[in-house]
Amino acid sequence: MKTGINVIITGTTGMVGEGVLHECLQDPQVETVLIINRRPSGVSHPKLEEIIHTDFFDYSDITEQLTGYNACFFCLGISSVGINADDYYKTTYTLTMALANTLSRLNPEMTFCYVSGASTDSTEKGRIRWARVKGKTENDLMKLPFRQVYALRPGFIRPIKGLSRIHGYYRYINWMFPIGRALYPKGFCTLQELGRAMIRLVQHGYPIKVIEGNDIIALAKQ
Repeated sequence: MKTGINVIITGTTGMVGEGVLHECLQDPQVETVLIINRRPSGVSHPKLEEIIHTDFFDYSDITEQLTGYNACFFCLGISSVGINADDYYKTTYTLTMALANTLSRLNPEMTFCYVSGASTDSTEKGRIRWARVKGKTENDLMKLPFRQVYALRPGFIRPIKGLSRIHGYYRYINWMFPIGRALYPKGFCTLQELGRAMIRLVQHGYPIKVIEGNDIIALAKQ
């Protein structure tokens, strides 16, 4: 029987998912990690398993491989820039809920951590399209029969040095981090802090379900 934290991570071929995976592989409280990707990640580790799966809207053929986990760190996401409304909704809301519905049925004792974003609109009524869609995703995730659901809302994320999937523009704006952190800590966290915060949420829980930047920093220090 598995003990400790046994986590499924999505989005590990992107910057946030790669960083969260890195933190999980380093943390002794995390026992096993399963990643689901469309293409191989190229990462090898004794406690890592990988499923190559092409249809992120249907998991019926791999359900047996998704049982026995007590955490999911959902790090898969896209920018709303340059994408039409229907495609953004499908990729952000429908895709997320497809996995969440499957996992809530298979692992009701799971803690589901969703990487959302700063300024997400919980009312679903604001003017900004992406914020409404993220807000609906958060709200509907909270309704699923998981043990716990948390929506993490990082703003500026400083990447982990040495990892390979860092967005190119961070090379030009990383200098902003120390200034932003000093003036507005709620909007600035490190990717290391984000990964650690998710692990701590599984271990200890948190009194609120929407985790803003200050909460991410506080959780990472626990």
